[in-house]
Amino acid sequence: MSDLPAGTDDRTAAETDTPWLRLHRDGLKSTALSMAGVMVGAGTPAAIAIASGTSWPIALAWVVPGAALIIGAVVAFEAVRLRTTRYRVTATRVEMHTGLLFKRRRSLARERIRSVDLAANPLERVFGLTKVKVGTGETGSGSGSTTEQTLTLDSVHRTEADRLRQELLRRGAAASELDTEGRLATWEPGWLKYAPLSFLTPMLAGVTVGAVFQVSDWFGRGGLPVEVTADLVEAYGAWTVLGGGLAALLVLGAIASLVLQGEAWWNHRLDREPGGTLRVRRGLMIARSLSLEEERIRGIEIVEPLGVRTAGAGRLDVVAIGLKTDQEGSDLSTLVPAAPLAKTLAAAEAVVGPLATGLTPHPRTALHRRLRWAAATVVVVAVLATAAHLLWAMPALLSAAVVLAAVSTSAFAVWTAFDSYASLGHAAGPRYLVSRRGSTRRATVHLDRSGIIGWRLQQSVFQRRMGLMTLDATTAAGKGHYAVIDADEHEILDFADGTVPDLLRPFLIRDSVRDSAE
Repeated sequence: MSDLPAGTDDRTAAETDTPWLRLHRDGLKSTALSMAGVMVGAGTPAAIAIASGTSWPIALAWVVPGAALIIGAVVAFEAVRLRTTRYRVTATRVEMHTGLLFKRRRSLARERIRSVDLAANPLERVFGLTKVKVGTGETGSGSGSTTEQTLTLDSVHRTEADRLRQELLRRGAAASELDTEGRLATWEPGWLKYAPLSFLTPMLAGVTVGAVFQVSDWFGRGGLPVEVTADLVEAYGAWTVLGGGLAALLVLGAIASLVLQGEAWWNHRLDREPGGTLRVRRGLMIARSLSLEEERIRGIEIVEPLGVRTAGAGRLDVVAIGLKTDQEGSDLSTLVPAAPLAKTLAAAEAVVGPLATGLTPHPRTALHRRLRWAAATVVVVAVLATAAHLLWAMPALLSAAVVLAAVSTSAFAVWTAFDSYASLGHAAGPRYLVSRRGSTRRATVHLDRSGIIGWRLQQSVFQRRMGLMTLDATTAAGKGHYAVIDADEHEILDFADGTVPDLLRPFLIRDSVRDSAE
């Protein structure tokens, strides 16, 4: 007699009969064209460098066969992958088998699937293809290291990809009837004006400078930008060239940030779909779609970088189990890009409900601590700038740049001390712990109290002398921990005990206990 539950054999037979599907063969065309573009981009500077020392026929004789060999090898590898990869979706699992010499089998339980991410670059969109990434929001050990439990199907036809997304995230009909559906946020072209206010603008300006030197070096004139700058300084003066150069670089950086922001977030939509699923769709050239099960959400984070905050805007990030948010600036967890703060808050309330607004301020000693750090920064910058002028005879342009950088850094350090203190605050709402911190990147996190699994208390020597303490709420979602920094050491312990009762209480020593002991 079998010990298996009734119906087990029927389910096993049904899953065995589920047909295996293959990836779309047009993925080979997409790979070939993509590699051809890569080889053109990489081969052109290589051919120019070789031709500068020999001749163009010799350069092409080396570059073209090499590029053809690389393209052929990649296409052959892709053909084998497409031929040997197969997948199927049964009633209980998603399975994928791949590999020719070394077989690889992946299997995910359907009940544990929490997200389905769709992405397609321009070439894939031409052929109607999409990359499907299925995730469980969990991690496991593989080959001695921690690996994310995901399964990626590349390439799948867009119709099949959408069918997989709906099928894998489909929950019971009863859950669908209870969930409210509809559009939570829609991108507006006017939001592009916030792109140049981000820190991406100066970073792209620096990339532009590096690109100019690199191109000059390709043509054997690596010192040309320096020579041109020296001639301009002689003609117009150091401060004029410095100011004009910075303005020109910032304009180029602003244009580049507009292009990148527009490509990434064009036609953005945030929807709530049946079955308790949030879906984010966006992208101009590269179409992206992320479906996130709401059961994984443990809160939201309203992020206001300095430039965007001055324009009264902010973006909305989600704190969810399984999403990689270790790197700041990563847009994987972003539900709404930089938008007017009122629209961001409205979207946040649509996702998690009413938000707590009144925050408890932190002690003035927290401001004193920041002012001491600012004063130390001013002293160090002044010493470095003075030493640079005394030890080296710098050109006028470099001297002006050093003085400008020293003054700007000192003023910014002092301003940041006051602003970061004004940003501090915390509160405990009916459902969420709220913590706000930061100046150049002010972030307000609303963390589900039921998702807090532990507390971490930190107090440095300087904090102890000032009566301050940092409280870290640990969770399985998002970054893993969210801090309330530089709070009153007595008040923050009671705050933690009230936010998650009984978690910290066994470690607290109450005044009444101390009095009775005495």
